[in-house]
Amino acid sequence: MFYLPDEVFVNGERFKTYISKETLDKRIAEIGQEINRDFVDKRPILIGILNGSFIFLADLMRHISIPCEVDFIKLSSYGDEKVSSGKVTERKELDANVEGRHIILVEDIVDTGLSLSYMVKKMKEKHPLSVTIITLLHKFEATKYDIDIDYVGFPIKNEFVLGYGLDYAQEGRNLAQIYVLDPEN
Repeated sequence: MFYLPDEVFVNGERFKTYISKETLDKRIAEIGQEINRDFVDKRPILIGILNGSFIFLADLMRHISIPCEVDFIKLSSYGDEKVSSGKVTERKELDANVEGRHIILVEDIVDTGLSLSYMVKKMKEKHPLSVTIITLLHKFEATKYDIDIDYVGFPIKNEFVLGYGLDYAQEGRNLAQIYVLDPEN
């Protein structure tokens, strides 16, 4: 049974349902089919950016029927706050050799684009054949860095969200859908 309350209180603030589990499941299946089509015979390596992407990446991989690999890198730019610190800290390095590979970076949310800008630069230094970006959520109004996002699950406004791997001070990742901070808090 999935954890699907209509509203939830995290760190004393109220969040309400924003994107339902059914809507998430449908869109993730569509992205998986697009990857199957676009990466036939390319054997991509999906690189999840921890911690937030782990649930999205796991569900996405269940819809990918072509040969692929997975690895993870851990970055931090938020700490326990609701806004980015403006600095990227690498907490876990990539284990796989990606030289000459098709890389698919899998992110939970693109806010300013700082983390992804950092990742794309870092991956290109490793001489891959290609670098593709997938994000579940894109706060298009907040994006400050020039990055090309190839697959977007959902464009969203510049609102604070949690659930489905996204957290607020490490809480809320276990929610099975996306929640938004209630403006009437």
